[in-house]
Amino acid sequence: MREKTERIVREWSDSCDAEVSIAVLGGAWKPSILTLLGEHEVLRFGELGRLLQDPTSRVLTRQLRELEEDGLITRTVYRQVPPKVEYRLSELGVSATPLLGELTRWGTQYAEQQRSSTERVSSPSEMTGQPG
Repeated sequence: MREKTERIVREWSDSCDAEVSIAVLGGAWKPSILTLLGEHEVLRFGELGRLLQDPTSRVLTRQLRELEEDGLITRTVYRQVPPKVEYRLSELGVSATPLLGELTRWGTQYAEQQRSSTERVSSPSEMTGQPG
């Protein structure tokens, strides 16, 4: 477990446990990485980068390390030239899959609702005061 995650689990004992989930799963690419590994089972670093539409190597490396330290993914290094490294969901990572599905579902609904309300507010008929 990462030091930050351990501190949150230890010190936030009176807080909402959803905060622990957010601390572990939150990050620029973590939900997408976990979702892709759930879909593909095993991916290499370059494959993840391409599927994620090329985050910087530094950012992807950091997110993968954090997921590994928190026990959600496993990293297998094959001693060959060039080195081969594969990532897959751990048992704990697999257990997060339903949660990620629900987050995706909620995010889709939220985005649709926000787009819909934005379109209503900025429609030309409302801006000019004329019927659409």
